[in-house]
Amino acid sequence: MPGSWLLAFRLRLGKIRSLAVAHDPARGTLAGNIARSILLAGAIGCGAAHAGDETALTLDPARSSAEFEVKVLWLIGVHGRFGQVQGSIRVDAERVHATADARIAVGTITMRNHSYEEWLKSPEFFDATAHPEILFASRSFALETLRRGGEVSGSLTIRGIERPIVLQIDPSDCPEAVAVNCAVRASGSIRRSEFGMRSRRGSVSDKVELEFSIYLAAAPAAPAQPH
Repeated sequence: MPGSWLLAFRLRLGKIRSLAVAHDPARGTLAGNIARSILLAGAIGCGAAHAGDETALTLDPARSSAEFEVKVLWLIGVHGRFGQVQGSIRVDAERVHATADARIAVGTITMRNHSYEEWLKSPEFFDATAHPEILFASRSFALETLRRGGEVSGSLTIRGIERPIVLQIDPSDCPEAVAVNCAVRASGSIRRSEFGMRSRRGSVSDKVELEFSIYLAAAPAAPAQPH
């Protein structure tokens, strides 16, 4: 029947709105997450979202993180973690492609052996005083990559030196919107000597393994309506 699909869509949308009101008295937090889920699930799942303006989704710096591992004496894995990752994912108007950027605060590095932390922040390695951030900028990639997995290419800047990098995105079986309720997980590797970190290569591996765990920031709650 002509127009039946529109009626079904309106009925489903009404059900979603009712769910948001029932679970959130402020009518903000859950409704915002559902709206964000519709954006990503629609864009990633079937590409059916209508054209509009480019959408910028902010990363959650509190939940997002970046980790690395190097080998000491070619055998022992030494891990480090950067506790603050800021940035955004920008979705194009057609909800088909996206780009991502991230800024990693070098000063938030933590390690099991705390004596290593200041060493890695020193000019010998990350040189946190002169270069307080590590930067990543992706090229355009298919939005469905965030759900199905695949490669995302871009550039990584450490100590002011920019080099190309390819990250491997893990497939996600998250039942709801990827990066909202479940992290986007990515991995890759670099040669630290390519970023000016050439010291101690006899005892610390040149190859550095990278892992990223990325979440989107929660939608801000809408102000309560006056009675």
